[in-house]
Amino acid sequence: MDSTHTLEIPLVQEENICLPLVVNAVSKYWGIDLPLKEATEIAKKYPRMKGSILIEGVELAERHGLSAIISNSNLKELKKMIDIGVPPIVIIPGIKDVVQHASLIVGYDEIEKTIFHYIPEPEKIGAIPEKRFDEQWQEDDRLMLLIVPQDILSDVNTFDEKKIRSNRLCFDGEKLRLQGKTDEAITTLKNALEINKLNSTAMCLLAGILNEQNSSEALDYYTKTIDLNSKYYLAYRGLGNYYLKAKDFQNAEKYYTMAIEVDSFRFAPIYKNRGLARFEQKKLTIAKEDFKMYIKQMPEANDKISIEQAISQM
Repeated sequence: MDSTHTLEIPLVQEENICLPLVVNAVSKYWGIDLPLKEATEIAKKYPRMKGSILIEGVELAERHGLSAIISNSNLKELKKMIDIGVPPIVIIPGIKDVVQHASLIVGYDEIEKTIFHYIPEPEKIGAIPEKRFDEQWQEDDRLMLLIVPQDILSDVNTFDEKKIRSNRLCFDGEKLRLQGKTDEAITTLKNALEINKLNSTAMCLLAGILNEQNSSEALDYYTKTIDLNSKYYLAYRGLGNYYLKAKDFQNAEKYYTMAIEVDSFRFAPIYKNRGLARFEQKKLTIAKEDFKMYIKQMPEANDKISIEQAISQM
């Protein structure tokens, strides 16, 4: 009996910030060709944006006949989706200077205990141990996005409706933040928490906006996020950033360290930030090691030369 469960996803390479590769691939899987021209026009609203805006791709797919569900899930439900022919998109940690990204799951192997990720190259998939995948997935509250034709929506939508509505507002709130509509973003995220007060994603996104405003309210929301999910990397990193800006270097070091303990390879610049916090406390030896780790994990960093100069002088 074959232990491998995989879906055949079309090879796709066209994308832009408002039509992420994973959304384009899923849409083509369902026989829908999303217009890159339309996505390119929408992208003009984000002239300085790096990366991709998942919700814009979702809305584009919805305008062309597909439906979307965003919920919190688990490995059992993820495998169930694969088995009924629905490829899930999950939010997982990024690498180097990308703090998180969306990955399309195309299968799993029951015996090898691996999860397969979509890679847009012929006859290639990315395999990751199931345990490691679940640990990484937990860092962002095991968010799962399903994009499906409307006629099978009822077959896959077995999730908590409150969580679905609350999570959708999280994505809407993040879009508003990226558009510079901060007050609207805050209102939207607070609405998400009214619907589901246990939504750690909404809690952390709201904390992030308040952190950008240098509001001490951010501390309360970050703390509540961690109370809900002790592995929420972005909350620990956010606390580190808050205290670094406040020149409370001891607490900055503490929370950066806690983030690194959750995931030591998620975001290379965190080592630079912790190095700065340690340098300000005259902890030169371990500060130097942090700067070295930053360069090791991100050898193409724009500030590589200045960091190496700093290392040589320590």
